[in-house]
Amino acid sequence: MDQMITYPIGEASFRNLRADGAVYVDKTALIYQLVKQGRYYFLSRPRRFGKSLLVSTLE
Repeated sequence: MDQMITYPIGEASFRNLRADGAVYVDKTALIYQLVKQGRYYFLSRPRRFGKSLLVSTLE
């Protein structure tokens, strides 16, 4: 039997996302490049678009 895929709509915690087994596209290499540059970035995205989730992956 196929397992239903869970999409993390509205989830802002990377820890909870992993615990729930939800789908996550790993972009840590891109995040690392941003952090390594040592600059500030303005994350201008709509509500519920993963800004908090992006930041929680760095914690």
